[in-house]
Amino acid sequence: MNQAAKRALVTGGSGGLGTAICRRLGAAGHFVYVHAHRGTAAAEATAAEIIAAGGAAAVVSFDLTDAAVSRAALENMLEDGTVQILVNNAGIHDDAVFPGMSPAQWHRVIDLSVNGFYNATQPLILPMIRTRWGRIISVSSVTALTGNRGQVNYAAAKGALNAATKALSLEVASRGITVNAVAPGIIATGMGDAAFDAAAIADLVPMRRAGRAEEVASLVGFLASEEAAYITGQVISINGGMT
Repeated sequence: MNQAAKRALVTGGSGGLGTAICRRLGAAGHFVYVHAHRGTAAAEATAAEIIAAGGAAAVVSFDLTDAAVSRAALENMLEDGTVQILVNNAGIHDDAVFPGMSPAQWHRVIDLSVNGFYNATQPLILPMIRTRWGRIISVSSVTALTGNRGQVNYAAAKGALNAATKALSLEVASRGITVNAVAPGIIATGMGDAAFDAAAIADLVPMRRAGRAEEVASLVGFLASEEAAYITGQVISINGGMT
């Protein structure tokens, strides 16, 4: 891709989807910060792969749900230059039907997706504004658009990301910063594989297959590019035709 290299942060970069996004941004020539909390070894492997392919990357490890720790880590990163591409990818699901959902299940899922969005984005937004160029992309879910039994907490968390995306896009559109969300359907990563078998996928997805992490990463890569400069405030679902 022919564009100026930027500094990019991918939260949750150690997971299957995060790894694919890091690779995609690295291949586009960006310096990629691969974030992890507990999956540091996987993040280091991803960074090493990007470097071996001729790119540039580094691992950053911190608890995204801890506001003070996150701010300190991000301020340390900013000493080396402005982060102009942020992919809010970190998230978990902890499924249970709502009558049986514990407070811990509710708060754990909300905390990482919603508070994690704030903890990663807010410290980076003013430096990004000063450069008058930025891309903020959050990984949502088709569950936030259609609902899903047993995932009220996950749907609420991802729905909040969608709403925050639309509101923030209005605040920074005049500063050359776009803010979008990508809402994957069933994707062949560890998280998706655990929830759906082949028969369920064939029944739910008109294309009768799960998506690939690389397909989602390609969409994220496009939204992070110069070519996507006029796309903002959008929630784009990539789901094989699911309604």
